Amino acid sequence: MCGIAGIVSKELLQGDHFDQVARMSKALIHRGPDGAGEFSARHIALTHRRLSIIDLSHGQQPLYNEDSSHVLIANGEIYNFIELRAQLQARGHIFKTGSDCEVILHLYEEHGSNCVQYLRGMFVFALWDIPRQQLLLARDRMGEKPLYLYEQDGLLYFGSELKALLSTGTIPFQLDPHAIDCYFHYQYVPEPMTPVKGMCKLPPATVMTININPWRVEERCYWRMEDAPPIEGDPGERIRAELEAISELIVRSDVPVGIALSGGLDSSAIAALATKKYPGAMHAFSVGYPGRPFYDERAEAKVLADHLSMPFHEVEISTDEMVSSFPELIAWRDDPIADISGYSYYTVMKAAREHNVPVMLQGQGGDELFWGYPWVVQAADQTFRKSALGSTGTPKLSDYVKLGLLPKSWSKRGFWNWGTSLAGMCSSWEEFQRDRLSPRDRAVFLDLTPDFRIARRLLSSVYNPRFMESLGASSAYDPFTIPAHWPRPDILLTRLICQTYLLENGITQGDRLSMASSVELRLPLIDHRLIETVIGLRKTQSDYRLPPKTWFKAALRGILPDWVMNRPKQGFRPPVKDWHRALFEKYGAKLNDGFLVQAGVLRPEGGRTFAKGPFTLGAVVPLSFKALVLEMWCRRYSSG
Repeated sequence: MCGIAGIVSKELLQGDHFDQVARMSKALIHRGPDGAGEFSARHIALTHRRLSIIDLSHGQQPLYNEDSSHVLIANGEIYNFIELRAQLQARGHIFKTGSDCEVILHLYEEHGSNCVQYLRGMFVFALWDIPRQQLLLARDRMGEKPLYLYEQDGLLYFGSELKALLSTGTIPFQLDPHAIDCYFHYQYVPEPMTPVKGMCKLPPATVMTININPWRVEERCYWRMEDAPPIEGDPGERIRAELEAISELIVRSDVPVGIALSGGLDSSAIAALATKKYPGAMHAFSVGYPGRPFYDERAEAKVLADHLSMPFHEVEISTDEMVSSFPELIAWRDDPIADISGYSYYTVMKAAREHNVPVMLQGQGGDELFWGYPWVVQAADQTFRKSALGSTGTPKLSDYVKLGLLPKSWSKRGFWNWGTSLAGMCSSWEEFQRDRLSPRDRAVFLDLTPDFRIARRLLSSVYNPRFMESLGASSAYDPFTIPAHWPRPDILLTRLICQTYLLENGITQGDRLSMASSVELRLPLIDHRLIETVIGLRKTQSDYRLPPKTWFKAALRGILPDWVMNRPKQGFRPPVKDWHRALFEKYGAKLNDGFLVQAGVLRPEGGRTFAKGPFTLGAVVPLSFKALVLEMWCRRYSSG
């Protein structure tokens, strides 16, 4: 795990460019405190910060092939490097180190840019082909590792974090209106956008080639989960086989590996699977809150840790501690992400580093892959219904009324939504009108969530009119407006939730808040082979109307005890209302005539309203909290 950055230019690089690369390296030191390496030539300068995980003595980067005609800097872990290395050595390739990333160079010699097809793991890399004067940038399939880009006039900057690119001092800090509008609807900026105008991220599963003469920049997507071939067979057996396989690969490390353990099914599953494969004692880390409220999961986590003979460490977070660390948390996240739970993740990773555990496993991805969110199931149902209308069909109101007679979900929130919509009548009418009037290529997705609806209803009253005009034809619906040929809306919805909430709220936070403490985070449940297996099975036998995580639980029978499997789902959450109130007491006044008002995003009266910290009824993440996070993020990053 590391940090990478660089500049490539169609013109010859000047002295200032090398100074900028040095500043980017300094900005990434937390991602790689164990060493640094550089490479420069007439048109390119690369820098690498190393966190030593594999081959501690000889894995320094840049890495070179046999004749040093190819240069590589990489961030991530190639989990199947041992198998790839043996295959490549059998074909005559000579390795200089024991680094997992060196296999990329030799695969490139064999397969060119298609080398990415053979990699199982998480990665971003930059590979400079000296004879061709060509740079290859590539990102892993699910986007576990980030790469920010900024191109202007034949000059391309790239780096593992946004703060690295801004540290060059050459990129103006201007907010992108469409990205900011999406942020207020989503609580994060969906990729590949960033909040900074002109800056973007290399999309997941993408290779970019940059040729110097003539200057040419091209992108190619090399993988899509929906292209997985159909699979027959028992879902539990097929999924279990992949879980066992990735669990063996995920624990490969020359340093200690631990796990972030809650009382939930996903992290419990990873703990049970990984401890069987790990050669030593895997340590578990959990977080809780004073007074042990009902959502404190330390007790459940410790019971499982004891059952698996795992050393257990717990951290208790006070409100005062969270409030004082809030500006630091916003800075470490890199992107503005309005997730009040983020400090809990940060604290777990910090505790791991303090106990000399620089690699951590986490269970992100299980809810997105196995229908853990009821609203996503509803979105799939309603997208199927909208898709059935075709391009010219007309919805019938009676069909919507019948479906609204019962709650969409039997959870407390489901009953609350059903009751407040007059026993489903209001929601039925809204769905009918939506399907009748909305574009046919717009899937039903995040517009089902209360926060998106609240944003759609209230933002026009707080946005500056000039900001509204700057949005033009862009819309917060754009990320789920897709050509209307949806043969399998359930697979489409799986992709959408993975490309939005999982990627930017989950994976991005996980990467930045672990790297803030120089800890590598591994997420076995988003292994691409596991995802292809689930999607392939889904193509032959639909599962989205089964009880949540039916297939996942079937795969875990005999691995986890029944008292874990049958435990009611409880989302990972801190004392939200207490934290919200305390944050606005400390920082809310910053919204009064603050950056967002001065930049013309909010009306002055909108800033004053948000400064009071209103928590709209029914909201999960209120607009006021989104505004506070963005305000403090802008202040931090606009000042460098």
